[in-house]
Amino acid sequence: MLAEIITIGDEILIGQIVDTNSAFICRELNKIGVQVYQITSIQDDREHILKALQNAKEQVDLVLVTGGLGPTNDDITKKTFCEFLNDTLVEDAHTLQHIRDIFKSYLNRPPLPNNLEQAMVLSTAEVLKNKHGTAPGMWMEKDDTVFVSLPGVPYEMKYLMTDEVLPRLIKKYDRPYIYHKTLLTYGLGESEIAERIAKFETGLPADIKLAYLPSLGRVRLRLSARGSNRDEIRNSIDSRMDDLQLQLSDISIGFEEETTIQERISALLEKKNFTLSIAESCTGGAIAQMVTEIPGSSKYFVGAVIPYDTKKKVSVLGVDKALIEKHSVVSAQVAESMAKNCCRLFNSDLAVATTGIAGPAKGDSDREIGTVFIAIAGPNGVVVEEFMFGKARERVIQKATNKAFEMLLKEISKI
Repeated sequence: MLAEIITIGDEILIGQIVDTNSAFICRELNKIGVQVYQITSIQDDREHILKALQNAKEQVDLVLVTGGLGPTNDDITKKTFCEFLNDTLVEDAHTLQHIRDIFKSYLNRPPLPNNLEQAMVLSTAEVLKNKHGTAPGMWMEKDDTVFVSLPGVPYEMKYLMTDEVLPRLIKKYDRPYIYHKTLLTYGLGESEIAERIAKFETGLPADIKLAYLPSLGRVRLRLSARGSNRDEIRNSIDSRMDDLQLQLSDISIGFEEETTIQERISALLEKKNFTLSIAESCTGGAIAQMVTEIPGSSKYFVGAVIPYDTKKKVSVLGVDKALIEKHSVVSAQVAESMAKNCCRLFNSDLAVATTGIAGPAKGDSDREIGTVFIAIAGPNGVVVEEFMFGKARERVIQKATNKAFEMLLKEISKI
């Protein structure tokens, strides 16, 4: 079964917002065996919408449209659907009352006429009740193609997909079983990994696909298969993934569907009853943010300091000024001192420290842009490594953050 996602909105095409809706829809459809054939982003324009709907109808079984259902004049999706499906708009009593209730309960005022217009739906559509907003979704059919219209607001769209659209798709269609399993690796590049597992890759059967998904400092390896026999597919993928993980045991930390490196670190810190603190300079709080994204991180994470200015490394973190003058603020010695002093400042068992030059200017150091020192302090002492992450500021910060987690995991695992 093939699907196409059509996102409507000039704000996407001019880069004002990022289309996260399509990514979510793709993931959810894939889980139930629906293959996304194409994603199309178009303007709030009648002719453009009509052309996109017709093209999709000729190619796929399911068309999901997000956006263009708001209360303003430029939201023309419903009217264009009427033209495409030769239908008319009628008032849906349930949606009308829902809109009135929302305005009374949350805004304490009556809805405006354009808000009430959102209760108008196609006469032949099955209305998808939107508990989290005023714009309902619509399920429509033409010939052998299903068209689903969803609001563009992400949390409204997600609710309708999960509670309304997916159950209908599961009930209506027989779908193949699709199974993915993704191994997370850190510290080795794509080409090096490919060389190490070349024999494994060539030995895969034709129905199992291996994909390399590289990002800064990490590579994900995904095995995929599809078919009618669920158990057979899962067993085949799982056994081969066990082989792959064994071959890459020195750089793998688990499966994407089950864990992240932050979650792995979190579990080890809790298990060993260790506390963690962070001193970030060039990464500017990025490491601490990712640590605190994990539920329950307050059990082990005691705090962070961001002494971005050189003087604050001295006055707040207690780094010896003479050490900075002798070795430079971007140095192994300063990174080590930052990590040690962070442990003392927060009375933590472990500490991560970063100091470097993300660019575009060099700041208080004569080191090359992209130079980063990362230190991990713990019961076994301090480990410091130097890296060159290039000259693109965002990449330097992301690479340094990823590498810090990789180093931290290794050090915790040794204790």
